[in-house]
Parts: sequence; C-alpha cells; structure tokens
Amino acid sequence: MKNNSLKEIAQKISEVKSILLFPHVNLDGDALGSCVALCKAFRNLNKETWILLEDQIPANLCFLDSGYCTWDEDKIADPDICMCVDCGSEDRFEKRRAKFNSGKLKICIDHHETTEFKWDYNYIDPDEAATGQIVFELLKVLEIKPDKEIGEAIFAATTTDTGNYQYSNTQKKSHLITAELYDWGIDSNSVSIEIYENVRPEKMIMKNKAMETLKMLKGGKGALVYVTQQMLNMTGAVMDEAEGLSQDLRSIAGVEYAAVLKEYEDEKIRVSLRAKSKGNVSEIARRLGGGGHQKAAGCTIYKPMAEAVKLVEDELIRGIEELDEK
Repeated sequence: MKNNSLKEIAQKISEVKSILLFPHVNLDGDALGSCVALCKAFRNLNKETWILLEDQIPANLCFLDSGYCTWDEDKIADPDICMCVDCGSEDRFEKRRAKFNSGKLKICIDHHETTEFKWDYNYIDPDEAATGQIVFELLKVLEIKPDKEIGEAIFAATTTDTGNYQYSNTQKKSHLITAELYDWGIDSNSVSIEIYENVRPEKMIMKNKAMETLKMLKGGKGALVYVTQQMLNMTGAVMDEAEGLSQDLRSIAGVEYAAVLKEYEDEKIRVSLRAKSKGNVSEIARRLGGGGHQKAAGCTIYKPMAEAVKLVEDELIRGIEELDEK
C-alpha cells in the first residue's frame, strides 16, 4: 500500500471543519491515547472533533477521556473527515462502519499491516512501535504547540504498545519521542500509575480463576488460558480486565507463544496471541482468520470455547514445531 505523506494528510485536516475519530473495539492504550491526542489537537485548531466508540473504556484508561469520547453517532451529523486510528480494517469497528463511510473523506492512521484499500488518504507504517508515534509526527507537521494533556496521551499510547518500553518493537525513536514529551510537561509517573497500578480486586480474582485453566504445550514453549462469562459473573470482573493475561503467560520461563481466549458470547471467542523472542504470532493469527504484528496479534473464532481452545492449541503447537525446525 502506498502511503500519502503526513504533509498531505495535514493539509486535508487544515481544510475541514469536522472530524470523527474511530479507534478499534476492545480499546487499548495506543488506540485511545492516539485518538485523545488527535482529538484535543484538532479542537485546538478549532475543528469540531469527537472520538466515536461502540464499547466501554477500560477502567485503567478512563483518565484519558476528558470529554472527548461519545457513543452518539449523531454527535457530528455529517463529518468532513472520518479517521480510523490504530486499525486498518473496518471489521475492527463493525458497528460504526456505516458512520465511518458517511465521511466526505476517509483517512487511516495505523501501524498494523492491512490489505484494505478503502481510504482516501492513509499513513500506515508497520515498522512503527505504536500508532502514537505516527500521531506525534503528524502533530509536529500540523505545528501543534506542546501541550501536557496531548503529550500524556501520546505517552500512554507508546508505553502501552511497547510494554512499558520492554517489548522487542521498542525503538530508539520511542525513547526520543518520550524524551521530547517531557518538554511538553508530561507527568509520566502519574500516567503510569493510572495504567499499571490501578487494578480492582475483582480483576485479580478473575485472573486467578483464568490461571486455573492454564495449559502448557510442547514442553512449556506454549501457554494458553481462557476467560468465560461464568468467570466474570463469579468474580464481578469485566472482560476488559483480562487485558494483561497474555503478558503474564509470556513472562513464564521457557514460554515462546502465549494465547488468551476470551468468551464474549457463546460462540464468539476473541483470542490474544503473543510471542516472546523468536516466534511470529501474526502467522498463527492469519491461519485463524485474524492478523497483527509479529509479537502481538489476535483473531475472533465463532465457535464454542472448547472448540476454540482446540483450534488455538493446534495452531500454537504447529507454530512451535515450525520454530523448532528453523
């Protein structure tokens, strides 16, 4: 896919009056942080701007929303620009698809590989550690003045998608951007506390229940757990609080591949896949109908949990065997 330049995209933004932002479902820090940074920056440019959601904001990310998010598709009746952020496929905002396509111009800003070519303008770079890094560069082109709130949103985007700068996707650029954000006045400690140290007891109990389902595969090179609606009902947790389980599995000594299966409906299982060092979970995700990055990917399986577990197990084992043959 050929990218437009950030300068071209900035020019289109400068010409319009209203912009609607579309992050993916199952919000993470990169999606919401990137959108919040864009939303405030565009409002600072006197653009009517909202972030349109279809699900709830995870508890540890609620601090980012200071009146930027809406669930009302009519908040902007006839948007000049609809921009998808941190997602390059319309199935990642399926319930908002029609509204997205109502935009006079459609723009995609993302760091995930995509096969869709439906945008009028796009900037997609899978080599970027986080979409927040692309947003930072776009805001520089737009000559947005340094702003603490915008900076903290970009910091949230970058720290979450790099695993607090520990994942293999972390770049020199990630640190350089963060260093500059300190000049914008960010308080990295307060943001980190909100994201990483703001856990409800219900989440801890649910995670313990999920760990009781732990399966170790191929001599401990693979690890899998699942979360059901019954577990949520028993513990009082909500599904977005299962975020982080895949990282917990990946931290186990010897584990190269980790999978977390989350039951949203009887036959709707969302799967989070992670690789530690040598593995490539994007290949596993693609075989299961999904996609993503080499170290972090996912898919949705429309089968009962038991069948979904078997499918994912088989693909993890296949992935481990392929890795062993290299």
